[in-house]
Amino acid sequence: MAPSPFFVAFRTFATCVMQLYNLTLQPPSCVTTAVVGQFCGTRQQEILLVRGSRLELYRIDTATGHMMRVLSQHTFSNVRSAACFRLMGGTKNYLILGSDAGRIVVLEYNAARNRFEKVHQETFGRSGNRRIVPGQYLATDPKGRAVLIGAIERSKLIYTLNRDADANLTISSPLEANRPTAIVQCIVGVDVGYENPVFASLETDYADADADPTGEALARTEKRLTYYELDLGLNHVVRRWTEPVDRSAHHLISVPGGYNYSTEAWDGPSGVLVCIDDYIVYRHPDQPPHIVPIPVRENASIHRGSMIVAQDENVFFLTSAKRRRRLVQSDSRARRGASQGRAYQVL
Repeated sequence: MAPSPFFVAFRTFATCVMQLYNLTLQPPSCVTTAVVGQFCGTRQQEILLVRGSRLELYRIDTATGHMMRVLSQHTFSNVRSAACFRLMGGTKNYLILGSDAGRIVVLEYNAARNRFEKVHQETFGRSGNRRIVPGQYLATDPKGRAVLIGAIERSKLIYTLNRDADANLTISSPLEANRPTAIVQCIVGVDVGYENPVFASLETDYADADADPTGEALARTEKRLTYYELDLGLNHVVRRWTEPVDRSAHHLISVPGGYNYSTEAWDGPSGVLVCIDDYIVYRHPDQPPHIVPIPVRENASIHRGSMIVAQDENVFFLTSAKRRRRLVQSDSRARRGASQGRAYQVL
């Protein structure tokens, strides 16, 4: 007996999944993340701007000195974080994104098609902007060997990056570096040369404060700087070092380090710069902390405090944001003396 038309229509509708996506006529204009890298494989650097769900690649025209937009691509997701990395011996940078899709995606720029194409994709959690699902923080090893993707609370995953026999990018299974009652504020990759990859994290443990209704434990809660080391030989993650920092710490800057076999010299002392209110503190295991004040205007009548909110590790430019919402861009080398060189040499 042939099925009725109503049954056929109902069965067809039940097996189909309708997916709708809302697109506005005017694209988002707010820049949430910016990444600098060599995505085209040439020696020219490009600037990638993330505007909500869109990726925009800009190139600087050396003749006019203006920024020229190369592409604008929609990702159909809410991009929460972005970073670039280059495999050892490679000539171009890969783009890695953390979004609300519950996946970590590696993109490669295709110059022939003028778009970013997906190279690798790994699913690690549920979709949506959740506080325990990684995607809010993204940090890469300076040598391109590993990447850490973290959530606002508890969850942190580390992936090892490598090549196969055909020189294609491969990603290992994730290794967990979770802390059940920790709130993360910033994560960066520490430059240690070719030693085991190390990631630094600003964390606050709220276990005691959550169990104390009086609020006294909250006043004693410490913010800590923690190092997570990825042992490439044993393929596991260990908590290498942790120390308390000032409660106003809000940002980390990686300092160059590691031994350079080409020049047979050290690139720097390694470690991180911990940005606190009005000061920058250098921290690293087995080394004493060094603190310097953030430069302010000499003729400033009222000092409202300064906070470091963004930086570029390549040229050590710091962007200082006043609490009165006035942006001031300063070169750390020019403010602290051109004879002192890079920022870490001041310490």
